[in-house]
Amino acid sequence: MNLLLLLSTLVPSPTAAVAPPDPLRCDNRPVVMIVEGTIMDAKRLAAYAAAIRNSGLYEKLGGYYLLNPQPLATFEGASPSSRSILAVRFPCFAHARAFWNSRTYREKLMPLRSNPSAGRFVVTVHLELAPAPYMTGRVASGAFAPDAGSMEGIDQVTGNLR
Repeated sequence: MNLLLLLSTLVPSPTAAVAPPDPLRCDNRPVVMIVEGTIMDAKRLAAYAAAIRNSGLYEKLGGYYLLNPQPLATFEGASPSSRSILAVRFPCFAHARAFWNSRTYREKLMPLRSNPSAGRFVVTVHLELAPAPYMTGRVASGAFAPDAGSMEGIDQVTGNLR
């Protein structure tokens, strides 16, 4: 069975079709950027992480880490200690894309981990689901405050963008 088909049976799907995100305007639909992979040079990756923190890009764009990249426990299987999963929440796809395509990230930060490679990573962006109805009153809404961040003043690279 196709893994995506299997997972779709586990995750509730919206009743209406989901409109594609506008890459240039924040539509206030939170997204989560998932970075998963294998760390090959922990020291260089730590310097890269510090440079991201010091850049102020997450703060400016309303992004923040959702979890510690190292697991607290492993309930099934064996995960190598070099494996890492990181989740960064943004107010919308446009802000995640503005981070990824910012001149600061592409020209100053990304080279810290990619030349030579500090690891092998896959980076995906996922639309955050609304809490299940049974969670009403038990968790906060999946929305950001109106002033969660701004793309203003973040210079973007041009060309073959994602």
